[in-house]
Amino acid sequence: MESTGTNTAPEPGVTATVIATVTATVTAIDAPDLVTVPTRQGLEAVDIIRRASRAGGVGPVLHDGSGDTLGFLVPPGTADAWDMPGSACTQTNGRGMRFGDAVPPATGATGWLLPPEAVGPVTDPAVLREALGEAARLIEAADNCR
Repeated sequence: MESTGTNTAPEPGVTATVIATVTATVTAIDAPDLVTVPTRQGLEAVDIIRRASRAGGVGPVLHDGSGDTLGFLVPPGTADAWDMPGSACTQTNGRGMRFGDAVPPATGATGWLLPPEAVGPVTDPAVLREALGEAARLIEAADNCR
């Protein structure tokens, strides 16, 4: 996968760790896909979506134990057409997730930045794509000002 500027795709092992270790309540969707991005870009995207009050808002967001990656739950099937440089979208098929009972993560483990019970069911992929693009541009501009 290509990457541009400071926008680099997460390591494949990180995505597998996020998928394999998350246990949480996900109510409106059975097996969401997972878009993983570097933490800095993901946090910017969360802020962009929340500030803009974009349709549907931001859904559940995961963080990995090392703090390097954020994962956005998106509707199933998103991975089939996801092509955003610097990110990865993985079909979870429900792997590693228990639906219906939220379990808080252990310290340092993968857990929720925005838990399902606090936000909408999933993030709209078009809204996420737009926010990630804007976040990458903001990060690049900030880095070029130094």
